[in-house]
Amino acid sequence: MAKNQNGSFEAQGDSGPDRRSVLLASLLAGAASIAATSSEAAPAFLDIKKLEKARRYLIRNAIILSVDPDVGDFAKADMLVENGKIRAIAPSLSVSAETLVVDGTNRILIPGFVDTHSHSYQGLLRGLLPNGVVMPDYDRDIQKTITPHYTAEDAYQGVLITALGFVDLGTTTMIDISQVAHTRDHVEANIQALRDSGMRSVFAMSRGIGPGSQYPDGMKYLLPQHFSSQDQLLTPALSVSVEKESFLSARQYGLRAVLHIRVNSAPLVALSQAGVLREGDLFVHCAHLNKDAWKIIIDTGGRTSHSPVVEMSMGHGYPAIQDALDAGARPSLSCDHAATVGMDMFGMMRAAFDIQRLAIQQRQRSGEKDTQKLLTCREVLQFATLNGARAAGLDHKIGSLTPGKEADFLMLRADDLSIWPLNNAYAAAVNLMSAGHIEGVFVAGKVKKWQGRLLGVDKNKVLREVARSRDNVLQKAQFSIGLTA
Repeated sequence: MAKNQNGSFEAQGDSGPDRRSVLLASLLAGAASIAATSSEAAPAFLDIKKLEKARRYLIRNAIILSVDPDVGDFAKADMLVENGKIRAIAPSLSVSAETLVVDGTNRILIPGFVDTHSHSYQGLLRGLLPNGVVMPDYDRDIQKTITPHYTAEDAYQGVLITALGFVDLGTTTMIDISQVAHTRDHVEANIQALRDSGMRSVFAMSRGIGPGSQYPDGMKYLLPQHFSSQDQLLTPALSVSVEKESFLSARQYGLRAVLHIRVNSAPLVALSQAGVLREGDLFVHCAHLNKDAWKIIIDTGGRTSHSPVVEMSMGHGYPAIQDALDAGARPSLSCDHAATVGMDMFGMMRAAFDIQRLAIQQRQRSGEKDTQKLLTCREVLQFATLNGARAAGLDHKIGSLTPGKEADFLMLRADDLSIWPLNNAYAAAVNLMSAGHIEGVFVAGKVKKWQGRLLGVDKNKVLREVARSRDNVLQKAQFSIGLTA
């Protein structure tokens, strides 16, 4: 046990073998105590209006996976949230009478998911390319045929539906690389959609199409207009190419660079030799890079983002999860786009878990000795949370349930018929659960989803306007879809 930074509570330390035994024993004891009448242990009715307005609330008797080794994990503990921040975590906290108490019995608290690479404007195009690959399908249909026809309103609707979908699925933060900055109006619409969604996001301005594109110099007005405060949900970055000049633009504006790179390592070596890489730059996919390229990423303090489902299904290359681990990186996860795959971090965690373990066990079956260790559920949850926050440059604010950090977290139902009996909380969160197990989604302490419903969202209006924009874009692009094709 160790006190938090404010000295106001005691938090359990990193989990070793004894610690895990204690956690398992406590979970089993809890399961046995309510097995006969599990409904009696279900959280009591909560007036959601009170939770929406609460400045200070306590989640009582929850299972807490903090993803912070200094705080540790708890089979049964309380978490106090005040003014949007986590104030304390401990097995039993005393609070004043005016503090709203939320029953966390049979609920697992984890940090909110962080998606580190999303082409969010493509929310209008969900499932449009069900069997597509990068070349030629995605490049031809999405990039060259459809994207040029987006209006600013279409950009707004595409980004908004993606962001709302993310929140619904438990992702509280994303890095948005929307590639639709055709005009200043498009950029403003993109940013407004991110704000209106209520999620935390990094706006990585990308190239647009046509003479109205203001990439990258639009940052001259965007930074003072939209990013003058560090105390907000929206932060900036710059999506770049392998051209040195694009990195110099990121350096000019004091921004982290976000680069898609795979297969060809030579451009990354050239960028390193040009001296334009900086700590915090984010490298996306990284499939089939050589050892020199990986050394450059690590030596310059780079971060990596991996999209295992898209990479496997669309031909980006073998997911580089193990390459990243071998190089000493801390991989983060992303869904990429919804034209072909789902934007579900539960699925991304399982894909990363399965592909790494398959590769290692195949090597073992082939007689290899001293192979790398198999990933654990604990590590994969870190990929989707704390590592993602680090890749977004936000690990000082989010990514773990740490007193002093902002309260971005999920409450997961562990007494569902598809989960019960609960025997291991990490296994449940990573390998057994889906978005259907999300009881609550919180961003900066504000409840965004509760008991299956997004709050403050006129769902029918959103559906109508998104469908209208989808129809508008596809009609202008002369692109037909077949609902049952």
